Amino acid sequence: MASGERKLWLFKSEPFVFSIDDLAAAKGKRTCWEGVRNYQVRNMLRDEIKKGDGILFYHSRVDPMVIAGTAEVVKEGYPDHHAFDLDHKYFDAKSKPDTPTWYMVDIVLKQVFKNPVTRDQLKGDSGTAEMKLLSKGSRLSITPVTEAEWNAVHQLAGVKLK
Repeated sequence: MASGERKLWLFKSEPFVFSIDDLAAAKGKRTCWEGVRNYQVRNMLRDEIKKGDGILFYHSRVDPMVIAGTAEVVKEGYPDHHAFDLDHKYFDAKSKPDTPTWYMVDIVLKQVFKNPVTRDQLKGDSGTAEMKLLSKGSRLSITPVTEAEWNAVHQLAGVKLK
């Protein structure tokens, strides 16, 4: 992929913590994607995920697990200020404003799928069966998605791409 070209991602969230409906209800249908405490994913947020990138919004740890819709990155990686707040659940005493450890991005809702795409549908479709999400041992909360996978997910959801 050429430099500056839009990338595609899958962001996992437990819907009882933050769902796509919560994003839809947020002011401006926008939120910060905070609380990541994994170095590999932190590096993606800090270095790779850029404004304009597409997001598949995945509900994890629920039955059934589904891709519930899409979002877009509207602000590139910046220090997760919750890490500096002693009273916040994401506080990290080692992270300092002048040398932040953790990063976040801002996202905005693009669409909620009328027909969310289940994990079983992903496994059973030749266009999505190789997604990193489905890899054995895959536990990362953010994974890259190919354009072919992005298109296949939309097809499974019954959504025509523009």
